[in-house]
Amino acid sequence: MPELRKDPVIGRWVIIATERAKRPHDFVTMKESIEQGVCPFCEGNEANTPKEIGAIRNGGTAPNGPGWTVRVVPNLTPILRIEGDLGRRGVGMYDVMNGVGAHEVIIETPRHIANIADLAEDQIENSIRAQVERLLDLEKDYRFKYLLLFKNYGFQAGGGGIRHARSQLIATSVTPKRVKEELLGAKQYYEFKERCLYCDMIRQELQNRERIVAENEEFIAWAPYASRFPFELCILPKEHSCDFYLMRPEQVTRLAQILKKVYSDIKEALQDPPYNSVVHTAPLRCTRLNRKAGYWRTIEQDYHWHIELMPRLTRVAGFEWGSGFYINPVTPEQAAQVLRKTGNTSNIYGTTAS
Repeated sequence: MPELRKDPVIGRWVIIATERAKRPHDFVTMKESIEQGVCPFCEGNEANTPKEIGAIRNGGTAPNGPGWTVRVVPNLTPILRIEGDLGRRGVGMYDVMNGVGAHEVIIETPRHIANIADLAEDQIENSIRAQVERLLDLEKDYRFKYLLLFKNYGFQAGGGGIRHARSQLIATSVTPKRVKEELLGAKQYYEFKERCLYCDMIRQELQNRERIVAENEEFIAWAPYASRFPFELCILPKEHSCDFYLMRPEQVTRLAQILKKVYSDIKEALQDPPYNSVVHTAPLRCTRLNRKAGYWRTIEQDYHWHIELMPRLTRVAGFEWGSGFYINPVTPEQAAQVLRKTGNTSNIYGTTAS
């Protein structure tokens, strides 16, 4: 019988409909066309991108040339533009402002490799370091309220036709609605219990262990109790923190390790599916560079940054759009079991997740 599960953060209900379930290798994704032409993101082709904003480079190498490990450039067709002021105004009863923001591409390897699962751990670590540096730089801009890191892998997930590992970073002048829902849910939980909701979920999952996929000293990855999508994963730091970009160096190393593990498991178990991943971190605020407090006064206690990883194996249709429900044909417990059995199941990170 189908089961309704409630997301403890934002109160969204999900339908777990196992009657519609498939085996992992039965999910079908569109075959992607073969790339043609020169990849602008490969080392040696730097002239084919806008001038770099930043890079992790070998000593003695010049900007906008070879010799880099991770490179950051403006998006060639940005969603928002860095120039100008916000220009907040009303048009009758409607609110409008200028499309000011930032849109950057973080090129995660100089080699022509598509999937982060195929990168070495130290290369993933360098990519995270570059992301942190860019967020720390953009937070200084008073016009921005939120910094969203995300990855689109595969054509169905919005990755375009260039199969080269990269992430994107968009700075916005408003806090996205999806993030605000999480912030409000976490705040209400904290006001009622004086504990972080996400920390409580970590304790629950460590006790239950049915949905854990991987963990190490600093991070844990599990299939959320009310997963919206088959094999959806959530990766969180075990230590409470609301800001992704304030990680300690050893946390960056451990995050690279667990990302390598979960992306590799997803690739092997699901035959290299398209996916999206997003980093949800706290918005910019008063405790960082004297910004206005807004209404997130307890955010450093109540919010917990995390990464959401969503393989694109099913399609959202009319019922989902019309109702706000998601239909997931695979229970998170089944998904975690499949991923735990994928590849090398020996515990290389510390605590056994079984």
